[in-house]
Amino acid sequence: MTHRDNARVTSLRTQLSQVRAELREALAEAAQMDVADYAFDTLQGPVTLSALFGGKSDLFVIHNMGVTCPNCTMWADGFNGLYQHIVDRAAFVLVSPDAPETQAALAAGRGWTFPMVSDGSKAFFHAMGFTNDSGKATPGVSAFQKSGAKIQRVSAAGFDPDDDFCPTWRLFDLLPQGADGWRAQFKYG
Repeated sequence: MTHRDNARVTSLRTQLSQVRAELREALAEAAQMDVADYAFDTLQGPVTLSALFGGKSDLFVIHNMGVTCPNCTMWADGFNGLYQHIVDRAAFVLVSPDAPETQAALAAGRGWTFPMVSDGSKAFFHAMGFTNDSGKATPGVSAFQKSGAKIQRVSAAGFDPDDDFCPTWRLFDLLPQGADGWRAQFKYG
């Protein structure tokens, strides 16, 4: 890189940082809401949203479409690598509409170590705005805070190839043709 290129890159990164700060504010404003203490299914039996905090005041819930979605699987694969770092700061759980037995099989096959809960009715997905017009679950993340018995969603974001939650897409951005039509798959080659 030349000095001029470095200055341009620095300027663009500064602009991107400013836009990200604005985006964080907008996501928080759009997502903030008091949340009921939803119940989910697990292999060990029902668990409530409040219990998922596990003694922490902050919780990330990954809204995952389940075994039918290779992109959701790719996002979860990435979170698995980050899980130990994330839970040092906040609780973390993945929710999907799949039955707990299906979730356990998928997690075992992929080596996932994070907790998973089932929202088979998709009531939680719907209340959080992560369903489409036909009622199908859509992917994303919600951030929650708990104070006493009060649970509040403080931010949320959907997942797609333009987000920053999956580094695969950002790495492909460095290639001249970008992703060049590439799509996530459950297995390669």
